[in-house]
Amino acid sequence: MQISKETILGDIVAENYQTAEVLEKYQLDFCCHGTRSLAEACLGKNLDTDHVARELQQVIDGKTGITDATAGVPAGLKDWPLDLMADYVEKTHHRYVTRQTPLIEGYLNKIVQVHGGRHPELSQIRDIFLETAGELAMHMKKEELMLFPFIRKITVASINGTRIAPPPFGSIANPVNAMLADHEAEGERSAKIRQLCNDFNAPDDACNTYRLTFRLLQEFEQDLHQHIHIENNILFPKSIELEPSVLA
Repeated sequence: MQISKETILGDIVAENYQTAEVLEKYQLDFCCHGTRSLAEACLGKNLDTDHVARELQQVIDGKTGITDATAGVPAGLKDWPLDLMADYVEKTHHRYVTRQTPLIEGYLNKIVQVHGGRHPELSQIRDIFLETAGELAMHMKKEELMLFPFIRKITVASINGTRIAPPPFGSIANPVNAMLADHEAEGERSAKIRQLCNDFNAPDDACNTYRLTFRLLQEFEQDLHQHIHIENNILFPKSIELEPSVLA
């Protein structure tokens, strides 16, 4: 891939997830707003598009050692069958959220109790994260009970060359649009938490639990970005494209 000013953010990361670290560094949202061009995104942040493009091209060409942002992201995921991709999201990212949310909630409660008087922003962070936990739980359940089963169904039909009846929700675009709206709201909450956490930099008087909590919140954000990127930029568009070819 050759990176230009017109290249779409979501396409860049779909081609090579290692580019996510560059976009994260410049706070260019490739998941919830992954349909923007590089030039459009850089303009919104007052960044030199040519400079960012060169950094991204270095990653695409394998001329950098970026690794941290790619942990756990399989190479070539964009070429996987859609049912396998849905399985990956559910068994990797959904399970991560289910496992980490109660852990982070517990730590947030502790640091609010100990440090909340000096750092009132901690209560805001906890409130937003609690909202995130509740909304993500409902969001994932809708995917697991309705959307992902249908994606698996159209994938199998495509492989077998068979036709299936239209879904009760009319078109896969309907639940996908609802998921995209959820992602948009989640991205806004995530950005607000990052802002309140001062980019996850704990203050000088922070104890070890305080610092650990911020690190866990940062890891949670990174996982969320990977999760939303896979769905918004790869899984959902490909599922919408595939559906008409298998409907009776």
